Amino acid sequence: MSTPDDTRSVDEMTSEEKRHDQLTAAPDATEADAAPRIEVSEHDGNTRIDIADGAPVRPGPGPGVEVDDDES
Repeated sequence: MSTPDDTRSVDEMTSEEKRHDQLTAAPDATEADAAPRIEVSEHDGNTRIDIADGAPVRPGPGPGVEVDDDES
């Protein structure tokens, strides 16, 4: 999060610094809120985006949610 002593402008921040600043700006935000949730890799010119193993929130139904396997 930006501090009053930080004189760098937003234009000078890296994308990662901007992301961290934005995700920790809320009043009750913690460093864990800015933790990476995805892993991006490139193989043979293809970009692959995976959910990080330690991501606290994952796509899909949450624990205890029943899903109808017959839906298509």
